[in-house]
Amino acid sequence: MHLYSKEQAIKRMNQLGQLHRPFIFIVDYLQDASYIEEEVAVDSTELLYNLNGFTNQTISDEDYVSSFSTEAMPSVHWQPCPESFCSYQRSFSIVQRNILAGNSFLTNLTCRTPVETNLTLKDIYFRSKAIYKLWVKGRFTVFSPEIFVRICQGKISSYPMKGTIDASIPSATQLLMNDPKEVAEHATIVDLIRNDLSMVANHVSVSRYRYMDVLQTNRGSILQTSSEIQGILPENYQEHLGDIIFRLLPAGSITGAPKKKTMQIIREAETYDRGFYTGVMGYSDGTNLDSAVMIRFVEQEGEKMYFKSGGGITFRSDVESEYNEMKQKVYVPIY
Repeated sequence: MHLYSKEQAIKRMNQLGQLHRPFIFIVDYLQDASYIEEEVAVDSTELLYNLNGFTNQTISDEDYVSSFSTEAMPSVHWQPCPESFCSYQRSFSIVQRNILAGNSFLTNLTCRTPVETNLTLKDIYFRSKAIYKLWVKGRFTVFSPEIFVRICQGKISSYPMKGTIDASIPSATQLLMNDPKEVAEHATIVDLIRNDLSMVANHVSVSRYRYMDVLQTNRGSILQTSSEIQGILPENYQEHLGDIIFRLLPAGSITGAPKKKTMQIIREAETYDRGFYTGVMGYSDGTNLDSAVMIRFVEQEGEKMYFKSGGGITFRSDVESEYNEMKQKVYVPIY
């Protein structure tokens, strides 16, 4: 898996866009390591992807599962071992102190949770239900529900996801939609993404605000709110795909606002390096582009598995609620 620096990745994406050649891209959180490869050159023994139907899989998810006998494909064992509340509280306090000091309006705080499971990374990839999936041999797998940006016929769209609740809670929809903290968090991220898109596009507007999605997991359903923001790119945008994508990174939904200062807070508060987690993955078919934020992320180190998850912190956030949300997101969409 050959990785490029930021400057090299931008140049390569611009070149491939200008030539209208289909390619895959994977960019880490800090944008200092990127995989950019033409579709025809991707080695499926090392990397598998299914990005909204654009895939290099030689067998379907269903065929993978049916290739095992019933005895060889047992029910999912999935046991997270989250960090202690005291440890989370320390990180949360760093974030909240900075928010109260006016250094950030919204900070995305994430954690790294060890998981005991009988699944391999490839099992998780094939058995998970998600619109965007990625498997990198011996390293990580992603099953993301969150779009980063889509480009179609010169129009760029983004769909930030902010606000989550367990769907089994009575009146869950009303509770989520009316929660003052969730309302403020969503409004902040929509404003941030609108400003981000304005750096690369014209006529930016919010076309849908706070609509609801239902996500299925191995532990039941959760509700999540998103918005749709759109703009019009310059006519020669395909020659500048790399410039456009990297100008928007890192994704606002997994950093916060203002982005630069909030990233410094994240570096102080979090207890691990994100790596490719919360980076982006996507493809260009030679004309249009689709991409996702790499959330819902399982990483392998030796024989151990780790799940990375988190949520947005505002001045209204309650530490126990945020700790529980972080744990709630440690799931696999296998059902």
